[in-house]
Amino acid sequence: MGRKIRVGIDVGGTHTKAVALDNETQEIVGEAIVMTSHDDPELGVAKGVIECFEQCLTKNNISPEDVVFIAHSTTQATNALLEGDVAKVGILGMSKGGFEGLLAKSQTNIGDIDLGTGRKIETCHAFIKNKEINESNLDAKINELTTKGAEVIAASQAFGVDAVDAELLVKKEAEKKGLMVSVASEISKLYGLTRRTRTAAINGSILPKMMNTANCTEMAVRKAGIEVPLMIMRGDGGVMDISEMKKRPVLTMLSGPAASVMGALMYLRASNGIYFEVGGTSTNIGVIKNGRPAVEYSTVGGHKTYVNSLDVIVLGVAGGSMVRAKDHKLVDVGPRSAHIGGLGYSVYTDESKMVNPQLEFFSPKKGDPDDYVRVKLENGERVTITNSCAANILGYVKPGEYSYGNVESARKAMKVLADYIGVSVEECARQILHKAYEKIQPVIDGFAEKYKIEKDQISLVGCGGGAGALLPYSAEQMKMNYSIPEHAEVISSIGVALAMIRDVVERVIPNPTTEDISAIKKEAKTLAIKNGAVPDSVEVQIEIDSQTSKVTAIAMGSNEVQATDLKLRCTEDDAKKLAADSMRTDVLNVNLEMKNDIFYIFSFKDGEKNRMRLVDHRGFIKVQCGDAKAKRCLAKDWESTVAALWEETLTFKAEMARNPDIFLCIGGKVLDFSNTLGLEQLQMIMKSEFMDADGDEEIMLIGAKTT
Repeated sequence: MGRKIRVGIDVGGTHTKAVALDNETQEIVGEAIVMTSHDDPELGVAKGVIECFEQCLTKNNISPEDVVFIAHSTTQATNALLEGDVAKVGILGMSKGGFEGLLAKSQTNIGDIDLGTGRKIETCHAFIKNKEINESNLDAKINELTTKGAEVIAASQAFGVDAVDAELLVKKEAEKKGLMVSVASEISKLYGLTRRTRTAAINGSILPKMMNTANCTEMAVRKAGIEVPLMIMRGDGGVMDISEMKKRPVLTMLSGPAASVMGALMYLRASNGIYFEVGGTSTNIGVIKNGRPAVEYSTVGGHKTYVNSLDVIVLGVAGGSMVRAKDHKLVDVGPRSAHIGGLGYSVYTDESKMVNPQLEFFSPKKGDPDDYVRVKLENGERVTITNSCAANILGYVKPGEYSYGNVESARKAMKVLADYIGVSVEECARQILHKAYEKIQPVIDGFAEKYKIEKDQISLVGCGGGAGALLPYSAEQMKMNYSIPEHAEVISSIGVALAMIRDVVERVIPNPTTEDISAIKKEAKTLAIKNGAVPDSVEVQIEIDSQTSKVTAIAMGSNEVQATDLKLRCTEDDAKKLAADSMRTDVLNVNLEMKNDIFYIFSFKDGEKNRMRLVDHRGFIKVQCGDAKAKRCLAKDWESTVAALWEETLTFKAEMARNPDIFLCIGGKVLDFSNTLGLEQLQMIMKSEFMDADGDEEIMLIGAKTT
């Protein structure tokens, strides 16, 4: 084997982009871009995926044997639900008899699922008591559902998370008839029969379409001579083996935005930040906190599911958003884009064409307001004015950047709009960007409050081709740092190529013990390993929701090659500079609190606050705190050291205790124990980390005060 190459393919609404990365250096060694295929009757979006990865390999002389990792994101699950391109689902509910049976029968008979777009998932229902479950009776019930038009079966049993045998028997019997089956407890182990049934039904509705795409893509990858498993991006930022996707395609919802955040996280080494994936029509905005993306349950048509995906807000404002004006005033920017209006951007128009521009107003689509702005040129061509045009005029986009265009062309088009509203060209451009900013600013503030990120610790990270149109102005207005990477336009593909294998196990466990925590951690780790993660690379994060008694174990790990080839490439001086930049101070003000072979802990005394950053040997800022203390000790002394650190960082506000956030560095891992209810719960959770630890191993701890 020569080079070791990682291939990531991101499927967007307009383009499908592939990137090939050198596994060792993470340098881009190949790119390809094709139009996303939507209309192919057999392959669908798989056609574009296949074309894209073949181009990426052949154009860059990459041998199939060199590919050690290949993954792609997909819009198909999201689009199928948006467009109502779904199968009818037959739900087979199961339960004991009596009152419990009556309740379960009602809870599994969920009716049609409104997708919130005028479309719906049709369902039909049958029910069987536990004591009647056998092959013959199940066969009859499945026939009953198919007679009602069911194309896919969803099996959902009351308390099925505790014993999955009945649901699996339904799967076995339905598959004998050539039917696809969605098993509720394979998707979620949480109680809540209605929600779990709904999640299974949604998953089942997209199974036929997703299976076809998965099979076509996998066949093409094998035909190309690539032997490594094909991985699929999940909506929560991880990847899973295609065999898992065939069972749980619903987990791929929002995998496009997930790809961009993983690109920001892995390639840009983002820590605390708000990331923007800015396209031409819409912008996805989400959160990274302490090196982890913010995740929550997806909502489909207003219905909560048990599907984890990134917490993303989609705004109808982006690089190509058109301007609206009326009564000599600027009214709005967006949501319609130049692409929707069938118009070119003035800033990407040859200046020689910008002769005698005339202002026009129009309605892009039937039912739209008729105050959208376009500019008619002397040759009869029409162009429009966008956020990208305004950003170029004001100098926010620099020569050489992806969004840079012909500034003089943009100025000539902007002049006719500026004259209409009675301001200078520059003021008109500023008003346009401010209209866009007014939509962005509440989202940033909302995320900062929701995830308790201090404003002075937030950086804005720009991804996508339109990032230069929105980020610099927004960051300037909010007095925040921002960054737009060199490869912003393909950051999603990079994110797919670098994504980690991830799996999640959730259980309802009232008053969990250390043994319960150890068991659920082991289960999550086993799932990640099953999906291809190297055992030694897997980290398991535990979260406990005391209100619902829900315990969540999140396992993340690298595949074989990435785990073994990752090199040390961040010196102490490099790490110190990264910490200083993050804390917005001179490197001379930064102190090294402690270090080991893998981590550095730096601090900066800022008035009464002791700001702190934990940086790893690769240059990732793993933890950033506004006011914190660090301690080191031997593993055998962890309990007393944690208790002391807790007391030192415990604060009070209005006589209410504010529990600190505690972080543990052990065995090359950073574990986040924030949001615990008290010291006793913290120690109970942490104890599972020390059950097999060497008592003489040195550990490092950070305690961060909360506000």
